[in-house]
Amino acid sequence: MYPHFGTRTSPRVRDGAPAASAEAAPCLAAALGLRENDLWIKRDDLIGLGAGGNKVRKLEYTIGTALAAGADTLVTVGAPQSNHARLTAAAGAKLGLDVVLVFPGVPGRSGSGNLTLDALFGAQVHWAGEVDLRQLVNVAEDVAGVLRGRGARPELIPFGGSNTAGARGYEQAGRELLSQVPSLDLAVVALGSGGTMAGLVAALGADRVLGVDTGAMDEPAAAVAAMADELTGSELRDRRRIRSDQVGSGYSRLTESAAEALQLAARTEGIALDPVYTARAMAGLLAAVKDGTVTPGQTTVFWHTGGLPGLFGHAEAVNHFDAALQRFPA
Repeated sequence: MYPHFGTRTSPRVRDGAPAASAEAAPCLAAALGLRENDLWIKRDDLIGLGAGGNKVRKLEYTIGTALAAGADTLVTVGAPQSNHARLTAAAGAKLGLDVVLVFPGVPGRSGSGNLTLDALFGAQVHWAGEVDLRQLVNVAEDVAGVLRGRGARPELIPFGGSNTAGARGYEQAGRELLSQVPSLDLAVVALGSGGTMAGLVAALGADRVLGVDTGAMDEPAAAVAAMADELTGSELRDRRRIRSDQVGSGYSRLTESAAEALQLAARTEGIALDPVYTARAMAGLLAAVKDGTVTPGQTTVFWHTGGLPGLFGHAEAVNHFDAALQRFPA
């Protein structure tokens, strides 16, 4: 079952809706150099809340913890085009909670993509200026302090929704996937703040999960290991599988390989990726096929974690594909 936010007092209500689908991708498989039946796509981008995406599975647990603590306000951090922030705003709207999003930078830049949806869902934004992630979290803690001084009951939701509680959503998702694709050999997923990969490692085992680092944070491997170890009660630090060859010149930049992956998925399966996470993960899968890490005959699942609204707020990607638009010859 996919996560469903039901009521303020019961944030983990499940309504009998079907699991997020796992779809065969034979055309993309052939384009990658795999056999037609080798590749599946797990469609967490189709989870319904707030334009979809993997963060809903984490929020099911992190907001449940917040409500149990009596929270009436959610505070979280991320980049201005954060998918996690968007879905926190949407979940807050659904549950009647106030939401404050703490972003680096200053107002006045593009309001398209996720920022437009943040506004639509009624979130407030606090701009923290030029800060790193550690400083951003400190600013969020200060914001929470101000809210408490005003009589609110805020709860901080971690960067990317990634802590042990949030990772449980993907431990459950891993078991869901096995019920759909029992012959699974490998799941390929974008690695950002680490909770998604950690939960999948806990459910599927470290040997069956390949994370593709997106450059979202320093030392993501350590974050994955810490959460996976806590979920499983065992040491997995030396067995994690992570590719770090798709970061390029930085997290927010469109790499050449990501642009190629975006186009390949779109033109073979009609599936849109986002330029920061899923395009890098698909580029990592393509590289893994080329270097023999993934081979024909393996049952491989690409985990589509969503993020499409971020494409429309990514000026570099929009300009790239505007320039590539095919013109009908006169």
